[in-house]
Amino acid sequence: MARIFDVVEYPDEMREELVHRFPEEGFGDFRIGSQVIVRESQNAVFFRDGRALDVFQPGRHTIATANIPRIIDFIGKAFDDRTPFPAEVYFVSMREFLDRKWGTPQPIVMQTPGIGLGWLLLQSFGTYSYEIADPQQFVTQVVGTQGTYRTDEIENDLRSRLLRSLSDMLGEMKGSYSTVQDIIANQEEIGAGVRAKVSDDFEARGLKLKAFVVTNMSPSKKTADELRDMGLLDTATYTQLQAADAMRDAAQNEGGGAGLTAGIGAGLGIGNVMGEALKGATASGGGPGAAAAAGMPDVMTPAEAAQALKVSEEDVIAAIDAGDLKAKKLGNAYRISKDSLETFLNS
Repeated sequence: MARIFDVVEYPDEMREELVHRFPEEGFGDFRIGSQVIVRESQNAVFFRDGRALDVFQPGRHTIATANIPRIIDFIGKAFDDRTPFPAEVYFVSMREFLDRKWGTPQPIVMQTPGIGLGWLLLQSFGTYSYEIADPQQFVTQVVGTQGTYRTDEIENDLRSRLLRSLSDMLGEMKGSYSTVQDIIANQEEIGAGVRAKVSDDFEARGLKLKAFVVTNMSPSKKTADELRDMGLLDTATYTQLQAADAMRDAAQNEGGGAGLTAGIGAGLGIGNVMGEALKGATASGGGPGAAAAAGMPDVMTPAEAAQALKVSEEDVIAAIDAGDLKAKKLGNAYRISKDSLETFLNS
């Protein structure tokens, strides 16, 4: 029986597939009167003679080519049984691709004039979502003639663009904040800035970035050796940090210090590290609690307590959660008395 027309559709939900070409390989010779069925979560881009001619919205569409039923069967004999008027349909998913993960494989280096060593290494992760905004542009600019195009084929590129914009955003914040905590507390502002910076890159590919969320941002746990290898610590600074560590360890009980990693990760300055270590080493009048407590305020935040103890803020919070260190919770914040800290040190 002679073939008169075709019904072209792609009923797959396309959960991880961005584009599906019909036919997947070779050329199509759809006849005049053939039907294209586009589902609610799709658009379809119709190509003829290698050119994108139209974008079909959800519904049933009748396609028109120069392939007239029956007549084209005779004409095709002159073209080795190939249609002289090839056509293809690209089904494009219009769903929003939610909860895509991103993270910093390496810490982002941020210059922080007047804070600590003048450099901060930040690790961060979160989620983003995107959708195809211009199906024709996406197919012509990104997909080409591939039979299928999946999310994993483009998301490495999208993540690299997001991370580059995040690094640029942090660079523009240089000098805007006075403490490391201020920087970390502005995650929402940072996320909004990244969305604004990267939107043009997405639009150039026919995409739209719907959301970019910074879930967590924290100082890196890089060691002094690693920072020196990165060129962020000169020999003199590195030697000073080693000396500060040695003095601190001598002044405190075993396990009381967190080493160079915590000092650098928290953004502490050389002057702070050296000064606190010297105070701990020369304090008189008792055991490790008296030495470490010298010069402490009567009430402290976890960050201030961590600085006094020469550990990370996370270590202080862990001690509070474990019940080893007494603290008062006011709203979402902890406050620690000097007496509680002395008791903890001497326990």
